[in-house]
Amino acid sequence: MLHIYAALAEKERAMISERTTAALARAKDRGVVLGNRTNLTEAAAKGGATTRQKADAFAVNLMPLIRQLQASGIKTVRALAAELNARGVRTARGGVWHPTTVHNVLTRGT
Repeated sequence: MLHIYAALAEKERAMISERTTAALARAKDRGVVLGNRTNLTEAAAKGGATTRQKADAFAVNLMPLIRQLQASGIKTVRALAAELNARGVRTARGGVWHPTTVHNVLTRGT
């Protein structure tokens, strides 16, 4: 039974590949430019700059809370991470805090 499923999956994969190839060929015939025609190095640099700007802005916005926690006696990055997690504060990507993540924010925010 598994062999039959595997054969059907292989056949479906081949059909999808054929449809995709045919569709790309038709698009190319219509004059559609396929692929990324930009300078990839330049695009990567712009993306990196945008990511850095967002990270810097996040750090600046979070620093008042971190400074408040530090003023209340929470000094270590491990304790800061635990407190941020306890308060339900999420990282820039929506994750949980780790000592390294707190350290990175402290480095950016100063």
